[in-house]
Amino acid sequence: MTGTQINYYFLCHRKLWLFTNKIDMEQNSDVVSMGKFISESTYKREDHEIKIDDIVLDFYDGKTKIIHEVKKSDKMEELHLWQVKYYISVLEEKGIDGVTGEIDYPKLRQKIKVELTPNDKTELSRIKDDIQKIINLNTPPDIINKPFCKSCSYYDLCYV
Repeated sequence: MTGTQINYYFLCHRKLWLFTNKIDMEQNSDVVSMGKFISESTYKREDHEIKIDDIVLDFYDGKTKIIHEVKKSDKMEELHLWQVKYYISVLEEKGIDGVTGEIDYPKLRQKIKVELTPNDKTELSRIKDDIQKIINLNTPPDIINKPFCKSCSYYDLCYV
C-alpha cells in the first residue's frame, strides 16, 4: 500500500483504481509537476524522497522523528492528514516509536502537526481493507463528477 493510494482513496475511488491498475496519467499533469517542484525546492539541503517499502516520504528528520510532507495547497487537507498518518503507522510498524508528522504548505507559510491516535489506527485498518476491495474490482468505480475533476490528470479518461 502506498501513500498515494491512501490519498486517492479520499479523493476519488476511480482514480485509485486506475492508478493502482497501472493506468498512469500524472506524467502529463502540470498540477503534479508544480507539486513536485514545490516539494523539491522546499528542503534544498535535505535528502528528498526517502523510500521505505512502498512509501516515499518527502523528508524525514531522524533527530526529531518528524515526517515532513510538502503540499501545494490545503484544499484537500483531510487526505493529506490521512496520508501522513499512514506514513507514521508504517514507521511504527518498523519499530520507530514517537514518530509524528508535519504537513508543510510553503506557499501558504503554514504547517500542520499530525499525530496517530489509537482511533486513527483502527480507521486506517478499515481504510486499507476498503482500498483492497476497490483495487480488486474488475472495472473502475463510477465517475464522481466533482468540481476538482476538471483539473485531474485522469479527466480525459473519465470524460472524453
